[in-house]
Amino acid sequence: MTQEVITFGCRLNSYESEVIKSNLKSSGLSNVAVFNTCAVTKEAERQARQSIRRAKRDNPDLKIIVTGCAAQINPKAYADMAEVDKVLGNEEKLESKFYNLDDEKIRVNDIMSIKETASHLISNVEGRARAFVQVQNGCNHRCTFCIIPFGRGNSRSVPMGQIVEQVRKLVDSGYNEVVVTGVDITDYGKDLPGTPTLGQMLKRLFALVPQLPRLRLSSIDVAEIDDDLLYLIENEPRLMPHLHISLQAGDNMVLKRMKRRHTREEVLRFVEKVRQIRPDIVFGADIIAGFPTETDEMFQNTLNLISEAGLIHLHIFPYSIREGTPAAKMPQVDMKIRKERAALLREAGEKELQKYLKQKINNSAQAIVEQDNIARLGDFCAVRLGAPAQVGSLVDVRVKNVAGNMLVGEVVSP
Repeated sequence: MTQEVITFGCRLNSYESEVIKSNLKSSGLSNVAVFNTCAVTKEAERQARQSIRRAKRDNPDLKIIVTGCAAQINPKAYADMAEVDKVLGNEEKLESKFYNLDDEKIRVNDIMSIKETASHLISNVEGRARAFVQVQNGCNHRCTFCIIPFGRGNSRSVPMGQIVEQVRKLVDSGYNEVVVTGVDITDYGKDLPGTPTLGQMLKRLFALVPQLPRLRLSSIDVAEIDDDLLYLIENEPRLMPHLHISLQAGDNMVLKRMKRRHTREEVLRFVEKVRQIRPDIVFGADIIAGFPTETDEMFQNTLNLISEAGLIHLHIFPYSIREGTPAAKMPQVDMKIRKERAALLREAGEKELQKYLKQKINNSAQAIVEQDNIARLGDFCAVRLGAPAQVGSLVDVRVKNVAGNMLVGEVVSP
């Protein structure tokens, strides 16, 4: 029985692909591929369509199901593809009953009508060193560039008890690191009784699953950090010293036009405050290059913020027009300039990363082993190991050198 899931986009999609794999196994379908798409950029959609066509060309008898955010937002576009047999929405893809090839080609619900999110129990994440746990889905904010709320719906939180049960099951299955994921995890709990915060939920999780060795957060919004989360950053060593900020820009006018809720000054104050309470912490960020109306001076403010805030793990995207968003109607920056600015941002991030990596030489730290003899430190820096080690295991690593964007080290104790 040939069943394959091809995943594009975010960590939440990666988590949901594991649910899809489980649904496929129970469906009885064979010679089938599910494409779990992303809609963040036009390029992500282009890659998905290209991959779908290639798969059908390589295997003409292959049955193809398309799902994910791109399919949720524009199901007809994928249903009209000759290669596609079925289109499922983001809610439907998580239900085994929809994994059939009946006459109804499109099964896509109104995502805004969904009021709750359940954490689907996964005991094994195929081929991965770490496991993902969904704690939240959807987004209540309407950034002017973003189409994702129309693919994911409004913010919905998973009850704390379900999260604890999921993490306990993963730890019992042997996972040493769990990644908390969602669309806007710092918005967690506002729709639940008692409105618990992300920090309060994590406090309970650490208390009720004391055997959990390592926990990592996916992406945070500095406008929503609560006191309990700051307490855990300072006092809970099992919370990894790596925060990825949903930044998007470092110029206040651009941030305002994006409808973001933070300023560059608030970001700088945040990273300074967190470094004071957790000196070993590092920061990454998502940044959009060439947002509509962005001048050279505005771009320079974003470029400067990388070194001012010491950001080392960067995800840089040239701005991508998403039809139906307010930013699509704004005066656009030439694509060539967008790409040039993206390259400059990546170069600045590279300099910060190199500076940081050199400080790690001759230091020792715990790491989790990934595929191909690569391990990740708590700060998410990659280390190439000199000898094989068991995937998913925690090892103490001594850093010997830097090679490109990676550390080189050896295991000093398993």
